[in-house]
Amino acid sequence: MTMVATEASVSTAASDSKGVGPLLRAWRERRRISQLELALRADSSARHISFVETGRSRPSEEMVLRLAEHLDVPVRERNALLLAAGYAPRYPETPLDDPALDALRDGMERLIQGYEPYPALVVDAGYTVVAANRGITMLLDGIPEKLLHPPNAMRLTLHPEGLAPRIRNLREWRGHLVAQMERQLALHRSDQLRSLYEEVTAYPVPEDAPGEEPEEPVPYFALPMRVEHEGRILSFVSSISTFNTPMDVTVAELAIETFLPADPATAKYLQTLAG
Repeated sequence: MTMVATEASVSTAASDSKGVGPLLRAWRERRRISQLELALRADSSARHISFVETGRSRPSEEMVLRLAEHLDVPVRERNALLLAAGYAPRYPETPLDDPALDALRDGMERLIQGYEPYPALVVDAGYTVVAANRGITMLLDGIPEKLLHPPNAMRLTLHPEGLAPRIRNLREWRGHLVAQMERQLALHRSDQLRSLYEEVTAYPVPEDAPGEEPEEPVPYFALPMRVEHEGRILSFVSSISTFNTPMDVTVAELAIETFLPADPATAKYLQTLAG
């Protein structure tokens, strides 16, 4: 909670600043990089970086983008840097249903369908589910309609009427998801995301996750989500993929999450369901 407040205050202060300098300084400090190190990476000088941050020098459009690249600034925030420096945004924000993104949508659909029978889905920056395969549909069987329209991955997972009662290690999995949202809040000034964070962290958490732990510990290679399905306990570890070198805000904020069986019994069961 402390981290979120600190990062949010940095973003707010930066957004209220009079130029690009404080924004760049905030990102550099967030990345824990010295002015000298950033200068070496960006083929500049520590003095020039200092002048830019204090407003004594106005960086060129190319320099703003170069510094943003070396500071690993998200695409949406790179547009904010450009605007603060007096330049036009470089990256468009194309609606996902725009014909220009037909190939992208088709590719994502093929990808997650090809992952069946294992669960896979695609979410946007606010964790709204924009595509899901039959593996996800299987896990969500019986979830109330009110949680499915529109479907939000965090709400579906942590809501008391969602998957939460079925997740056997709810406290640990919830902690993982909450930490994930906190990292996102540290990078994005999003009222929608903060509202979702406040909502899901307010959901009640039972004293103990429902069900019983295995009699013998399983040597998982990553934190699993252990969820009950039709009387069986299925174990999954998740992997999140994003697009490399995105040139569009919408594309940059999409994430493909796939769930890999964490034990042979889960893999066998899903293969059996697939026929």
